[in-house]
Amino acid sequence: MRPDKLKLGIVGACGRGASFKAACDALATVTVHAVCDCCAQDLPAARERLGAREQYTDYGEMLEKSDLDAVILGTPMHLHAPQAVAALERNLHVLSEVTAGVSIEECRQLVAACSRSRGLYMMAENYTYTQPNVMVREMVRRGLFGTPYYAEGEYLHELKELNEITVWRRRWQTGVDGVTYGTHSLGPILQWMPGDRVVSVCCAGSGHHYRDPRGATYENEDTCVMLCRMACGGLVKVRLDMLSDRPHAMTNYQLQGTDGCYESARAPGEKNRVWLRARCPDANAWLDLDELKNEFLPDFWKEGMERARAAGHGGGDYFEILDFVDAATGRRSCPIGIHEAMDMTLPGLVSQQSIREGGQWIEVPDSRGWTAGS
Repeated sequence: MRPDKLKLGIVGACGRGASFKAACDALATVTVHAVCDCCAQDLPAARERLGAREQYTDYGEMLEKSDLDAVILGTPMHLHAPQAVAALERNLHVLSEVTAGVSIEECRQLVAACSRSRGLYMMAENYTYTQPNVMVREMVRRGLFGTPYYAEGEYLHELKELNEITVWRRRWQTGVDGVTYGTHSLGPILQWMPGDRVVSVCCAGSGHHYRDPRGATYENEDTCVMLCRMACGGLVKVRLDMLSDRPHAMTNYQLQGTDGCYESARAPGEKNRVWLRARCPDANAWLDLDELKNEFLPDFWKEGMERARAAGHGGGDYFEILDFVDAATGRRSCPIGIHEAMDMTLPGLVSQQSIREGGQWIEVPDSRGWTAGS
């Protein structure tokens, strides 16, 4: 590793990539060296806003010419895997937005590239960093949930208008049936079930009730539900709905263990609530999760709270950059490396096959068994 600052290239700098500015500005160990975006007219302003020295409209040219240590991929879903592979082939570190890939085959290619590269891969699943989710993770770590065996995650985010602005969504999120965007739901849950993974899924949908502005029926059914059988025998339910006309509610979670349970707030004004056998003598009494912050909110969150809140996505956009930089510079292990990214991504890809086959249970591959040449 070079002794000076980690030089970053931010891809998708005119859109999602710009949201990483607050975290990059807060770190003395990184510099935004280059920005890349296909939107040439907005790129100079993005370069100035992010403080970069160089700008590119061609990703390959940036990789060829710019003196980079790492790239942050804030690009459309179908570009994540090929762009990550291209960077890893040059031994650059990669922080990729979700999902890791849009097909099992390109996920195999990504895993193979990671095994050959000296670069580190991390997936930017920011929902694993939100304050309630890290508190539940800490409670699990301390054993207060006993053995977790059931969980639910829901992403209810109506996207019909946004489909027409960021048109890739119309193809890769609402243009495919099944759970096309499930890592925000599954990511935190997998961290609440440490050492576990999804071994098989089945998926069913609620039918088609909406059309796009051109009159075409969305390929994705309004609500898709994926059931996940876990390696340790537990069960997880993931619900994805990006089409139904309804209030926004994309951070819904539940966790059930032998000694505790958690239910997130579902609407404004509601509270995240938890029941813990060791803390609640009354079996029917809930605790307000916020009342437990002093005890269960990790120090990294307390210390970075103000910067995190300014960065977006409930603090996730800030903390994932910190973890990525620390992992790339060898200060800590990578929390969502290539196999964790596959554990979060592959079940949704397999669900697309299940829903085509009438909801059949289908095995989810374990990327740890894939060889470098596969």
